[in-house]
Amino acid sequence: MNHPTEVQEKLNSLKLLLLDVDGVLTSGTITYTDQGDEIKSFSAKDGLGLRLLMDAGIRVGIITGRRSKALIARCNNLGIDLLFDGVKDKLSALETILEQTGITAGETAFAGDDLPDLCVMKRVGLAITVSDASPDVKKAARIITPQPGGAGAIRQICEDVLKAKGLWDGIVTRFSQ
Repeated sequence: MNHPTEVQEKLNSLKLLLLDVDGVLTSGTITYTDQGDEIKSFSAKDGLGLRLLMDAGIRVGIITGRRSKALIARCNNLGIDLLFDGVKDKLSALETILEQTGITAGETAFAGDDLPDLCVMKRVGLAITVSDASPDVKKAARIITPQPGGAGAIRQICEDVLKAKGLWDGIVTRFSQ
């Protein structure tokens, strides 16, 4: 995506990408089996983007209000170790993550899609949302992806970060060989 210079600078200085889950990494649909187990569907494209980001040295973490075995499995699969699930106070979780990592709020981006995400979006250096987010969340975001949650929106952000840091062409070359 083509971003204003200020946003490009934020993407280039990014050290930490934090994500909500339902509506960002997933479509927001919550499905239950007859046994009461929750099913979540994640985009493989988002997963590759997150791995590429982490391979480039950018930390990735999750702050979400819900707990899910599917989310834990996905984080384990991707190697995401900053998992804060079942969180009632997302701002407090953010402060804990910043303290643990030594990364500043200004070097952090957060992608959220609904009202509980606003407090974190207003605290970090770069607020991101998806195309099907709440209108109030869209007003708070500096980046709105063209894709809805769960459909490659986070992959787009990962690519934007890697391009801003001048790393994308090398990644494409590596996969082309």
